[in-house]
Amino acid sequence: MLSLSPSCRYFIYHPQADMRKGFDSLSGLVRDGLAKNPLSGDVFIFFNRRRTQVKLLLWEHDGYSVYYKRLERGSYELPLHDSVELRADDLLLILQGISLKSVRRRKRFDLNKNNFETSRPNHS
Repeated sequence: MLSLSPSCRYFIYHPQADMRKGFDSLSGLVRDGLAKNPLSGDVFIFFNRRRTQVKLLLWEHDGYSVYYKRLERGSYELPLHDSVELRADDLLLILQGISLKSVRRRKRFDLNKNNFETSRPNHS
């Protein structure tokens, strides 16, 4: 069973990938195509041309693991933006076949964005 953690980072490889590629070839795409370290523990996502197959590559302390899925009907929807990094919940929606266009997100605090004032009032 595949579990996706929000604490992990997910990177999508946007060009189509040859699904015959194995561990070493996929890690080469990560290094050369994404300019990322395949040994980082991040999850790297690859789709075929028709978006009917997906592979997820992950380094787990002692070796690579690959999650591979082929759809019997339909295709995966890719995010509308060209960003390389993907949220765990977006990846889950993609894998479940939920249209990303129909998803509306409510505002939430994000520590990575400037959602708060950096200056504090002086309480002297």
